[in-house]
Amino acid sequence: MPDLHQLQIGDPVGERSYEPGNVSLFLYNAAIWNAHRIHYDEPYTTGVEGHEGVVVDGPLQGDWLTQTVLEWLGDDGELIEFEYSNRRASHIGDRLTTGGCVRAVDRESGEVELELFVRTEAGEITTPGSARVRLT
Repeated sequence: MPDLHQLQIGDPVGERSYEPGNVSLFLYNAAIWNAHRIHYDEPYTTGVEGHEGVVVDGPLQGDWLTQTVLEWLGDDGELIEFEYSNRRASHIGDRLTTGGCVRAVDRESGEVELELFVRTEAGEITTPGSARVRLT
């Protein structure tokens, strides 16, 4: 867990890398009861919907951001607020990285604001996000 008294604006949250594949997308979509074919049926996705490949779920990317925050927090922190916005499609074969940095620190309340991202190997942010946490 980060030390509230030593945190500085700009400190990194830490990064995690993902390379989603057919099986992981199938299992995720089965678990959330999402039957949209763009997440598992490549001929449909490219031929009918016009995507360049099978699309990585927006909610999955949000879950990855949440995992990044919770891993950074450790056992003694609390996630208070979380939001994200999918701005660009990601596809099977993309190598995606989550991460972020400290945007604000309120030492009195113990609250910290984080700026988050999912980005491609080329450095393009596909999913920006933010979180507010409390360190205990």
